[in-house]
Amino acid sequence: MSGVIFRDGKVLLVRRARSPGKGFYSLPGGRVEFGETLHIALHREIDEETGLRVDVLGLAGWREVLPTGPGTGHYLIMTFAARWASREPVLNDEHDDFKWLAPEEIGDLKVTGGLHEVIAAARRLV
Repeated sequence: MSGVIFRDGKVLLVRRARSPGKGFYSLPGGRVEFGETLHIALHREIDEETGLRVDVLGLAGWREVLPTGPGTGHYLIMTFAARWASREPVLNDEHDDFKWLAPEEIGDLKVTGGLHEVIAAARRLV
């Protein structure tokens, strides 16, 4: 799961420091742990990866990542719209850069697949 975090009309993008997607800008997020609800997992992942506190607004969309070969997983990434509530970004070792950008400022930035579409969907919930 991941979160499109809005703050003053801008979205937080984080650059992945390792594979998969090393060097690509994406959204903070991760796996749901056993016993967690989606919202609790999203709050935990955003806190672990960025230190931010957010208010979750709703489900913006989902994306499937199909296996590319034997031994690789089939992932369903659910993305939620969220609003920044407090704190400034402090990245963990999963990311090496962040940017607050208006969606139209993303341009040719190297981003993960489907990012533009999910940001547009999340924007409708803000």
